[in-house]
Amino acid sequence: MRIPRFYLPAPLAIGATVRLDDNAFNHAVRVLRLKPGAELILFDGEGRAFAATLLEIDKRQARARVTADLPGDGESPLRMTLAQGISRGEKMDYTLQKAVELGVATLQPLFAERGGVALAGERLTRKVQHWRGIVVGACEQCGRNRLPELREPRALADWLAGLGREPGLRLLLDPLAERGLRGLKPPSDGVTLLIGPEGGLSPAEIARALQAGFTGVRLGPRILRTETAGVAALAAVQALWGDWD
Repeated sequence: MRIPRFYLPAPLAIGATVRLDDNAFNHAVRVLRLKPGAELILFDGEGRAFAATLLEIDKRQARARVTADLPGDGESPLRMTLAQGISRGEKMDYTLQKAVELGVATLQPLFAERGGVALAGERLTRKVQHWRGIVVGACEQCGRNRLPELREPRALADWLAGLGREPGLRLLLDPLAERGLRGLKPPSDGVTLLIGPEGGLSPAEIARALQAGFTGVRLGPRILRTETAGVAALAAVQALWGDWD
């Protein structure tokens, strides 16, 4: 049986007794129905993971003892940033979840002209908190010990204007582009993938991206939905330049 993994944003050290936070408690006790003595893996989101044993459970909390340091963090040698036009509902959830599984280092949600998503104030705050939960859950499932950075949503134009000379290969997924990924030189400083929302990027947004140093590429002869495009592009980049054998 696979040992369940839980993100615990707390100091972890061998021999320490730690209290599971509300999210870990709900998953371990109310969903998985674990009992005292169960084996756990706890990770701190910064690259470290530890073996632990569930000690005691009551109605509102549970404690575990940290027993051993576990090696490895499952991170890709290729630093990938996904700049994703915000899509509606579960489509954005899917993109974020799969991007984490594919090894993305940074997630940048973007408001684009044709996005059709209105988020502001408290509603935006709740949505970002929801997305953080998606990221944590994906790390728990896929074995990553380091949480990808989820940046605050920004307007696409503002984000492009603030990139400056930030290093790395910049790629814009464009179904009308004339070139694909295979002809590009492997990046030495990471790669940023810009993906449009459900309505695609406008001609003006594409022009701004090209002026900001992005190169238009296509993945093939078929037009991909926004929730497919970013995932497919990350997978292709991992296969070409990352840690996929």
